[in-house]
Parts: sequence; C-alpha cells; structure tokens
Amino acid sequence: MSVGKVRPSNVTFLHKPRIAGIDEVGRGPLAGPVVAVAVVLPDGFPTDMLDDSKKLSAAKRETVNSLLRTTPGVEIGIGAASVGEILRLNILQANFLAMRRALARLGPVDLALVDGNADPGLPCQVRCIIGGDGSEPAISAASIIAKVLRDRLMARLALRYPGYGWERNAGYGTQVHLDALRTLGATPHHRAGFAPVRQLGLTI
Repeated sequence: MSVGKVRPSNVTFLHKPRIAGIDEVGRGPLAGPVVAVAVVLPDGFPTDMLDDSKKLSAAKRETVNSLLRTTPGVEIGIGAASVGEILRLNILQANFLAMRRALARLGPVDLALVDGNADPGLPCQVRCIIGGDGSEPAISAASIIAKVLRDRLMARLALRYPGYGWERNAGYGTQVHLDALRTLGATPHHRAGFAPVRQLGLTI
C-alpha cells in the first residue's frame, strides 16, 4: 500500500471514525459518464472476496456486488458526472465531482480513503492511497460496485445505440468502437473532447 497524500497530515479522532472508501470507474472511455461510489463497510464484513474490480471476472463482480448491496450495515453512495460535465470541466475535475456527489449520499464521514494520489476536495479528512482499490477493502468495494453499475449502464445504452460494442467494451476505445465511430459517427454519449473522437472531426 502506498500512501499518496493525507489531509491533514496527523489525523486523529476522539471517537470511532466513520470511514468511507471511494473509487471511480470510467475515466478512460470515449463514451458514457464517469461513475464514483463511496462505501462504508460494517465491522465483520467478509473482506476476503474484495479486490480491485479489474482483477475479478464479471461473474465474480456480480456476486460481490450483490453481497454488498444486500448485507445489513453496508452503506453505499453513488455519484456520476455526465458527458457534458466531462467536456466542460475536463475528465479529472469531473471525476472529482462524481466522488463528491457519491460521498454526499452517505451523510457525514470522518475519513475518506480515496484510490489514487489526488485529493478530490471532499468535506472531511482525506487519505489518498495509490493502488487502494486492491489493498483497502472499502475502496475495493467501491471499485466493484462502480464497475458493475457503469457496465450495466453502458449495456443499456448499447441497446439504443447498437454497433459500438458498448455491451462488451463499456465505451472504451476498442477497434470495434473506433471503426463504428468512423462509419456511424458520434452519439450524444460520446466525449467530444477526447482525442479519438475529436480527431475524427465528429460532431453530435
């Protein structure tokens, strides 16, 4: 585990802290929103099933997602930033916005464990952890829920916009997706500011 940043540097609490893990999915795709999730895990939650969502099979992610959503005491906050917000703010700031929205759904939190090395500007103590989605259970949980949620969203959008392969590539720039951009053009869900879309001279 590598700690990227703590704000402030000497975090202490006079009571048992309420800790949330936060992660996002969708910074790299050419289409769709960025989705962030904040999770508070109860004491005793079985963490052996938790890991970076990218290391789990789709079936395992679905199983763990179901467990997280049905276990008493697990608290989940979901936030997103739209394609329009990504274009207006840039992807990094849109990512931070989604994280702030996710945390706001949980109510007061003492400490947020954030995957990565950048402070999203949350209204609580923040510890940024590089590789946190594979080392901190609450961040792993957030990673899994966010991945399942966004994949399902892109699969639904694929029914409305067939040909781009979103049900398989979740909006990432695979060859199928790039070929479809050239032949079908862009949709309202494409990120016009991202180079592969912009360089093709596509407009919505």
